[in-house]
Amino acid sequence: MHFDNNIISIKEKLASIDWNFSDIKTADDLNSIHPYPAKFIPQIPRTLIKEIKVPSGTSILDPFCGSGTTLTEAQSLGIPSVGIDLNPIACLISRVKTQPFPPMFQESAEKCVQRAMTSRNYVIPEIPNLNHWFKVDIQHALASLLHEIRSVNDNLIREALQLAFSSIIVRVSNQESDTRYAAIEKNIESKDVFNLFLSACKHITKVKSENPSRYLAPVTVLQKDVLTITNSDLDQRIGLVITSPPYPNAYEYWLYHKYRMWWLGYDPINVKEHEIGARAHYFKKNHQTVDDFKNQMEVFLSLMRKIVIKNGFICIVIGRSIIHGQYIDNASILEELAMKCKMDVVIKITRKIPSNRKSFNLSYAKIKEETILVLHNK
Repeated sequence: MHFDNNIISIKEKLASIDWNFSDIKTADDLNSIHPYPAKFIPQIPRTLIKEIKVPSGTSILDPFCGSGTTLTEAQSLGIPSVGIDLNPIACLISRVKTQPFPPMFQESAEKCVQRAMTSRNYVIPEIPNLNHWFKVDIQHALASLLHEIRSVNDNLIREALQLAFSSIIVRVSNQESDTRYAAIEKNIESKDVFNLFLSACKHITKVKSENPSRYLAPVTVLQKDVLTITNSDLDQRIGLVITSPPYPNAYEYWLYHKYRMWWLGYDPINVKEHEIGARAHYFKKNHQTVDDFKNQMEVFLSLMRKIVIKNGFICIVIGRSIIHGQYIDNASILEELAMKCKMDVVIKITRKIPSNRKSFNLSYAKIKEETILVLHNK
């Protein structure tokens, strides 16, 4: 395999970096406005963008954008970006994180709470096992608050209020925590719904007001199944892709956000059916196998081959999986598929995942390392 001097230089720079980021604090207030499992640490996309560079007149794409870390890093560096995700909660988080902050947001939040505390004009949505996961008085408080949020006309304000609402769902439910899916008794009352909601809004206000200039670069967020994306869905030239595809049988994003989706009127079962890697796909009759994942990733890489400009780069962060006791080296699968799709593998880097990265099923996934795979669209 022959690389030109530019690619050799990029490879040498990437090889010299401590990708464990051992001495760097990963906290980022903007990334803390809503819980999300297995997030990128911002140092990964930030470093890739700075070292690889983005050709003039092109954008950065994250086709599995999740909570939007790649998008916020691109935006902070003044580069246009596009994010795609199947999960409506992920898209909501990404939009709110990258949109300009509406000046009347906090005032709108307080008005919604004031009206919700005395409102009787609301309907509790039909949600499976609602009484198991939410006390009756909590259901009424959430339903009344959601009714008032939906009455807000300004789209930017309404979406930020919905995000604050979504962020407190697990805390006011009977679910033990964001990373443990078990029902327990909590000392939560209806007034806590309103207090926690206002606290979440104040946090969003604080974070979004700190650096208003960072929101100048345009960001587009598409709620779609990336495997169905075509060139017509993107009105921009893509020079760099930075993403982390879902691992088979590792993280279940639909389950993590299931009740958030139901409360906000989305369909988590539809998300579950189309979510790549969801554990449910591997533990049912006629379950999926590693070959299904290979086929999905071949479609994905073929799409990236068409969408990314000539001599652009595709950076993929992925861990390995365990499917029915079998260890699956997902990075090697992607490496083979990339070569099949006529892409060059520039570098393959292994980094350690801190033990505090948690999700519902990290205990059986036992994911301790992940690989950064940098591909060249020659």
